[in-house]
Amino acid sequence: MTSPSSFDSELAAVWPRLRRFAHALARDAADADDLAQMAAEKAFKSFNQFHAGTRFDSWIFRICRTVWIDAVRSRSRRGTHEAPPEAADGMGHDPTSATEAVIDLGKAMAAMQRLPEEQREVVALILIDGFGYREAAEILDQPIGTVSSRLARGRGALLAMLGEGE
Repeated sequence: MTSPSSFDSELAAVWPRLRRFAHALARDAADADDLAQMAAEKAFKSFNQFHAGTRFDSWIFRICRTVWIDAVRSRSRRGTHEAPPEAADGMGHDPTSATEAVIDLGKAMAAMQRLPEEQREVVALILIDGFGYREAAEILDQPIGTVSSRLARGRGALLAMLGEGE
């Protein structure tokens, strides 16, 4: 039997990685924070279904992806009333870019956001969060060959994008 305190400690251990994955999916910091929070809430409510001895990170990442898919479907059904992404260039300033620029993380993340969703998910899970191919395939409910080819295409596209600006 799993306890709420074990949930808290498991969640605390993966929270930064879960937020990074949520950001890779949502491409917006506020939406990513909401997504990570919703995934954590859903995981807490169904923690009695978590099997001790299995990987908590794989379990909660799968929940996060499912919540994201549900949100995208819901949004597409009711239509969005957002400004086009190009309009963001003229709005506000994100103070994190100055910090990220020190290590070129901003450039890499911007390039990653231009990847197609299926490649972005695989790149985030394997290259950023360190999951193995098999674990990523389980989280994404895809064959390992599909994960491998998406990673190869995503990695190649990232390298091409990062090489363009130099």
